[in-house]
Amino acid sequence: MTETQVQEADVMPAAPSKRLFIKTYGCQMNVYDSERMADVLRPLGYAVTEDVRAADFVILNTCHIREKAAEKIYSELGKMRELRDIKRETGGDLTIAVAGCVAQAEGEEIMRRQPAVDIVVGPQAYHQLPELLTRTARARGERIGADFAPDDKFDALPAARFTEGPTAFLTVQEGCDKFCTFCVVPYTRGAEWSRPLASVLEEARALAGRGVREVTLLGQNVNAYDGERPDGRKSSLVELAYALAEIPGLDRIRYTTSHPNDMSDDLIAAHGELDALMPYLHLPVQAGSDRILRLMNRKHGRQTYFDLIDRIRSARPDIAMAGDFIVGFPGETDREFEDTLDLVRRVNYASAFAFMYSPRPGTPAAGMGKQVEPEVAKARLHALIDLLTEQQTAFNAAQAGRTLNVLFDRQGRHGHRRQAVGRSPYLQSVHVDDADHLIGRIVPVEIIAGQHNSLTGRLVAPEATAPEEKAA
Repeated sequence: MTETQVQEADVMPAAPSKRLFIKTYGCQMNVYDSERMADVLRPLGYAVTEDVRAADFVILNTCHIREKAAEKIYSELGKMRELRDIKRETGGDLTIAVAGCVAQAEGEEIMRRQPAVDIVVGPQAYHQLPELLTRTARARGERIGADFAPDDKFDALPAARFTEGPTAFLTVQEGCDKFCTFCVVPYTRGAEWSRPLASVLEEARALAGRGVREVTLLGQNVNAYDGERPDGRKSSLVELAYALAEIPGLDRIRYTTSHPNDMSDDLIAAHGELDALMPYLHLPVQAGSDRILRLMNRKHGRQTYFDLIDRIRSARPDIAMAGDFIVGFPGETDREFEDTLDLVRRVNYASAFAFMYSPRPGTPAAGMGKQVEPEVAKARLHALIDLLTEQQTAFNAAQAGRTLNVLFDRQGRHGHRRQAVGRSPYLQSVHVDDADHLIGRIVPVEIIAGQHNSLTGRLVAPEATAPEEKAA
């Protein structure tokens, strides 16, 4: 996972007078939230900038998952305070806000430790930013907004949404009821909640109308989606996927992140039956030892996971699997780490994230005994990353000689070669020369070579677009 910055909008109010800088940490849901914060503030005359020195308003959209997340935010806030002081010396000013999961978990503490912060807003309350910003400007009122229901947030967001390019994130579900012992999400994002079906479809239609060809549905447990239908009944992720596939121009559907316990039979079947559903599934398992999985409160075992993978691959033989892993969980032995390596070898992932366990205050695992020594956990992490890298490189290399439908979404670094970069059905980056005129289109590409992080291809028919094919 990387830090992502919201790109500058090319559609904004006439003669914008203020500049907004958003720095986004963590997951795709935070990227979506940052985009929506920019949407909320755009009517107030804020245009997004990539230059923090030019900003009048800075938002740090935080993530509480990574190690020492809060301390990194405080370090960044120190830099923002210095920047504000410089601006004030020249007659300017800077409003500073902290948003996201660290804000939700440590709102009062943030205000106490760093008085330069003007606004603290949790992930369910960023629709309140205009009001909080106004209160701050008037130097009165409450500056913390953290406790609001998710439906309040989505009801209050503007219908118009800025998007750039043919791909977009679309949040459909928030919160988590799983209570894995290592995770803070249930405490920072709250209980599982799904957006109404009509609300999601309305936003998706608007995205398609702006040229979006591929949406990635987001949720902490996205396959637990059960948004309300207009008739009051509950829908499912499968029903949502089929409804999205009916929207003209919307050709590709992805979703993340999934929990193994919510992979229903009809969702598995949809991977083999719905052409728009891409053959790439992120299905975290976290560990390969049954005892560690129990300590993590994952509520499934390794054999259950193997059986699930077999059923998914039976429905869609060419599907690419991705996952998440935590090494060095409290009490993990060498033998139990070997169980994780064995699981990885048996599943054979196309890509995966691997992390070294670090305690999160307030989570059950933080109080468990037998914390693994850092040097041991670090060695295990390196061994796991080496294996995952080997698998990802082999998967990419195996694409050489195939023809894949590629959705071009941006220009490449080599402008003199008219290079464009797109996404394969398996979410790989594909670099192709003489293709910069095809951005926004789905085109058949012959794969020449596969590297660790990307594929190299050439156009099969320079001017031809291609419908998505089930065989990818």
